[in-house]
Order: sequence, then C-alpha cells, then structure tokens
Amino acid sequence: MSDTTSLGHIYNVLFLCTGNSARSLMAESILAKDGHGRFRAFSAGSQPRGSVHPLTLTTLRSLDYPADGLRSKGWDEFAAPDAPVMDFVFTVCDSAAGETCPVWPGQPMTAHWGIEDPAAAEGTEIEKEAAFARTFRYLKNRISAFTALPIRSLDTLTLGARLHEIGRGEGATSPRRDVA
Repeated sequence: MSDTTSLGHIYNVLFLCTGNSARSLMAESILAKDGHGRFRAFSAGSQPRGSVHPLTLTTLRSLDYPADGLRSKGWDEFAAPDAPVMDFVFTVCDSAAGETCPVWPGQPMTAHWGIEDPAAAEGTEIEKEAAFARTFRYLKNRISAFTALPIRSLDTLTLGARLHEIGRGEGATSPRRDVA
C-alpha cells in the first residue's frame, strides 16, 4: 500500500468519472479535507472535459473545501508507471463504471458510488446550484462513512462489502452495480 506517517498508513484514493469536471473533483476535495491526513485523494476522467465546471468550484468554496489546484485530467495519468499506487478506486458515475478501466498497479479495492451528474442539471441557476449542493452532500456522506471504516482491521471480503454498501446510499444512481 502507500505511505506511512505518525498517524499510520496513508491510503491513496482515486475517484473516477467520465468528464472529471464535477463529481470526482468534489470527492477529491472532500476527502482531501475530511481525510485528516489518512488519505491522499485524486480524481480523473475517462474522457476529461479539460475544465472544471464553475459550479463545482463555487460549491466547494462556499462550503470551505479546497478548490485551488483542481483540474480535469485523464485516468491514464494514474495508470502510468510513475503514478502513485492506488489503494482504492471509486467510480462516481455510471458511464465510467461501465467502461473498461486501465489496469491499476497494486490491485486496489474498487466500488461504484454512482450519483447523478449535477453538470447535467437543467433549470434556473438556483436549481443548478441545488443540484451541485445535493451532489456534494451525497459524496460527503459516502466519504464520511468510508473514512469511519476501520480499514486496517477489516478483512478484504468484509471491506469490499462495506465499500459497495456505501455506494448504495442516498442518491445512488445504480444500486446493483458493484464493480468499478
């Protein structure tokens, strides 16, 4: 697995989506702040848009989560030989979960945590902002459940089941899909 500090093991976590402009970037930011130094968060997309959705940045900043340095990037960055070895890989959109992912070095644990794309929300600006706030809440709830897991004391089978269970929480788009 990854690095260790005085706090113990630091786990590398990659959040995947297709465009890497909203959900996966929000998850990266939430885990970066709420992981309390126990996790190193990353995000990527299978077909990155190349830019961060403006409401992603607005939502994160309004809730006091880090937004500086976030960028839309491809998942091939994390399959390269010099990339950090991931301990966990979570898909946060259904289309990325259905794609053939790269082979991740280190055989990370994977799960699907699908949530509707707030960037696809239509309506007034307030309705769009509400979609981003809802997405943030769903991701924060999943990440809170994840960071509360006693990862080191769970066997692989139990940990995998718990990760899949987290993905079936409120706002789940695809409750039956259990693989990334």
